[in-house]
Amino acid sequence: MSDFREKLLSNLDKIKPSALQSQYPSKTNDEIEDILFQKYRAELAKKKPPTAAPDQTLPDTQTVDTYRYIPRFHFELPKSADSLAQKLREEARTLFLQKRSKELLDNAEFKLLWSLLEKHHSPPPIGEEQYINYENYCKVGTIAGEKFRRYLTATTFARLLASSGNPGKISVISLFNYTMRKVWLQQTRIGLSLYDYTGQGFLSESDMESYILELIPTFPQLEGLEKSFHSFYVCTTVRKFFFFLDPLRTGRIRIRDVLTCSFLDDLLELRDEEIPKDAQELNWFSAPSALSVYGHYLNLDKDHNGMLSKKELIGYGTGTLTPIFLERVFAECLTYDGEMDYKTYLDFVLALENRGEPQSLHYLFRILDVEHKGYLTAFTLNYFFKGIQEELSAHRAEPINFDDVKDEIFDMVKPEDPTRITLKDLIRCGHGETVVSILIEFHKFWAYENREVMVTSTAGDDTHNL
Repeated sequence: MSDFREKLLSNLDKIKPSALQSQYPSKTNDEIEDILFQKYRAELAKKKPPTAAPDQTLPDTQTVDTYRYIPRFHFELPKSADSLAQKLREEARTLFLQKRSKELLDNAEFKLLWSLLEKHHSPPPIGEEQYINYENYCKVGTIAGEKFRRYLTATTFARLLASSGNPGKISVISLFNYTMRKVWLQQTRIGLSLYDYTGQGFLSESDMESYILELIPTFPQLEGLEKSFHSFYVCTTVRKFFFFLDPLRTGRIRIRDVLTCSFLDDLLELRDEEIPKDAQELNWFSAPSALSVYGHYLNLDKDHNGMLSKKELIGYGTGTLTPIFLERVFAECLTYDGEMDYKTYLDFVLALENRGEPQSLHYLFRILDVEHKGYLTAFTLNYFFKGIQEELSAHRAEPINFDDVKDEIFDMVKPEDPTRITLKDLIRCGHGETVVSILIEFHKFWAYENREVMVTSTAGDDTHNL
C-alpha cells in the first residue's frame, strides 16, 4: 500500500496543476489536481491493485470509481408550502398515467385479437370450445404487434395451461377473458391512481370519496338517486372499503388491496342496466341497500338530531343486544357528546352483519376486551354474560350456569393458553362469530342454547311434509 501511495505522489509532483491551466481553463488548481489524482489512481490500480486484509475483500477499481456516480434513489415529497414542486409532481404523474393508459388495448384492438385467435386456433375443438397451441399462440403475438405481446407472454400461456383440460393447448375464450380482465384491472388501477395525490400507492378517505362521487353518474342503477342523498351514499360505500381494508384505522388503504378485493366488482356491477332485485338487496353498494341502511338509521334516531344515543341504539336489529355490550360500544367507538354519528354507525353495522370476518372480530374483540390486556379471561366472559342472564330473568327463563357457558366457549376456541382467549385464537378456531354472538345478543344466545330442539323440530316438520 505504501508503494502505491509513493508512486501516486511522485506522479503528482512531476506535473504542476498550473502547467495545465491552458488545458482546463475553467478549472481551479484544486479541481485540476483532483482530476489528475483520479487519473493516476486509476492507471496505477490497473498495474498493481491495493492489497486487502485476510478477512477483507476489496472491490475492483471500476466498482470503486462508480461509488461517486450512484444515483439518488430517495426523493422527499414536496412540502405543502412549495406549490411549484407539488404542481410539477402532479403534472408528471398525470403524464405518466396517460402514457400507461395509451398502452392498454381498446375495443377495436380486442376485436382484432379475437379474430386472430379464431383464425389461428388449433383444431380439433372440444365441443364448441376452441383451443390454441403454443406455436399458433406465438404466431398471433407476432401478427398482432408489439402492443399485444405484453399480454401474450410465455408466462401467461403456462398459467392458463395449468388449468386447461387439453394437453399442450389453452382455451381461446379463457385467454381472451384473461386478457380483458388484465386490461380492466390496469385501467381501474390507473383510474384509482389519479386520486392518489402523493403517488405512494395509497388512498385516503377523502381520495376514495372523490373517486366514488365521480363514479355515481356512470352507474345506471343509481340514476334515480336524489342528489341530496349522494353524500350519504358515498359515506356508506367508502366505509365498507375502509372497514375491511383498514382494520387498524390508519386512515388509508392500498390501491393494490382495493383491486384484489371483491368489493370493486360489486360496485362496478351497478353499471349493468338490469340487476335482479334479490341481487340488489345483497349488494351493499346498490341504491336499495344504501337507502335501507340509512332508513334504519333514521328510524332509530327518535329525537331527529342526526345522532344516536345508547337508548336509541338498543332498537338495532332484533332489539336484543345487551345494555352491557352497548355501553362498551360507546366507550370504545368515536362519539360526539356521547352520541354516535352515521359513519360510526356504519362500522357498527358492518361488524355485526359480518361477525365471522377477521376484521369484524377485530372490531368486536376491542369492545369485549374490557381490561385492554389483549385477551379475554373468564372474568371478561362473565362480565358480558351477566347481560344475557339479566335478559333470561326478564323473560322468566330458566337461569343458565355461567361455568357451563365458559367451559363451552373455551372448548370451541381451544386457545393456546387455556386460561385466556386472544384475537388470534378467536379467528383461528372458526367459531368466533358464535362466541361473540352468545355474549352480546340474547336472541343469538337463545338460538344457540336451543339449537338441538330447533333441529329436531325442523326435522319433524320435514317428515310431516313428506
